[in-house]
Amino acid sequence: MPGPTPSSTPPAAAANPSHNSRRKRKPRPKTAPPSALNPNWALLQSKLPHRPAATHLGKRKHDGATPAPAEPSPPPTAQEVRLEPTSDDTSLTKVVAIDCEMVGVGFDGGKSALGRVTLVNSFGNIVYDEYVRAVERIVDYRTWISGIRPKHMNKAKEFWAVQKEVAELIKGRILVGHALHNDLKVLLLSHPKKDIRDTSEYEVFRRERKRRSLKDLAAEVLGAKIQQSRMRELRCSFTTSTRKHGRRT
Repeated sequence: MPGPTPSSTPPAAAANPSHNSRRKRKPRPKTAPPSALNPNWALLQSKLPHRPAATHLGKRKHDGATPAPAEPSPPPTAQEVRLEPTSDDTSLTKVVAIDCEMVGVGFDGGKSALGRVTLVNSFGNIVYDEYVRAVERIVDYRTWISGIRPKHMNKAKEFWAVQKEVAELIKGRILVGHALHNDLKVLLLSHPKKDIRDTSEYEVFRRERKRRSLKDLAAEVLGAKIQQSRMRELRCSFTTSTRKHGRRT
């Protein structure tokens, strides 16, 4: 008689070959948190704004209606801010601000000439303020901009005298102003570039690489209006140049 037919059923161990291929993963060593390795990490984390961790599941669906996003707050409106001197000190400081007012000369008054020049110190006090008698006949006083009237020319100084005095006052000092190239040009003076602080040239103040008016900068940086006030303009140019950098120079 033929012997018993061997069973075609594989052994239990061979029934599931993937069973043997599974290997137990070794447990990963526990790593100490960064705060335990470096105490400065905990201090840094406490100062950083908290942000929820990102997930790989995408955005979760919220039950009910999604709340509308909050509307952005409108920018603060510039108000009349009194920019008063910070001290009674009228001495000539290391940093001075300058502003020149022009009058119109020439056939139709379209050519600009110096009509007034003012310097203030770092405390916001006047250290020099003189009307200037133009070399050519004044055709347009540009009073609505300059504030200069014919009566102011009665005690005005000659241009060359004012030029010399201003040159001596600003020599070796840091000069602050807005569009200073115009002031220096009308004075026929130059000044070391390293000692110039021009609020119209600061990259941080520009918008799309374009120069902005002092009125615009004062409203944004200081929240102040400077319409029709030369002293306010001078103090604004000085304060604006220092407010952004938190320093006097």
